[in-house]
Amino acid sequence: QVRLVESGGGLVQTGGSLRLSCVTTTSIVSTYFMGWFRQAAGKEREFVVGITRSGGRSDVIDSVKGRFAISRDSAKNTVYLQMNNLKPDDTAVYYCAATTRRYGSRVSEEYDYWGQGTQVTVSS
Repeated sequence: QVRLVESGGGLVQTGGSLRLSCVTTTSIVSTYFMGWFRQAAGKEREFVVGITRSGGRSDVIDSVKGRFAISRDSAKNTVYLQMNNLKPDDTAVYYCAATTRRYGSRVSEEYDYWGQGTQVTVSS
C-alpha cells in the first residue's frame, strides 16, 4: 500500500524558511513524478513544484521561483520542499503527490497518490 506522509509545516514570519518532507512507504520517489501542491482557505488546490523520477528535471510555478526548491532522496524514499523568503500569500495546506506521468502535470486530477497535507502559516 502506498502512503505519503508530509511533515515540517508550521508558523513562520514573513521572510522565514521551512523545509517540508514527504516520506513514502515504497520506492515511488524513484519511479513516479513527485509534486507539491497547496491549497489556501477558500481557494482551489494549485500545483507548486515537481520533480521527475530521475531528479533531472523540475517544474515550478512563477510565484515561488527562486524561493522554493524541490529535491529527493531515493535512499530515504523522501521528497523535500525547501521554502525560503516566505510570504503571507504562501499560507496554505501543502500536499505531496505522485503521478505516473513521466514529466508530471500541474493538474491535480492526474495524480495517483496524495498525502494528508501539512499546514504552513506565514505571519506578516
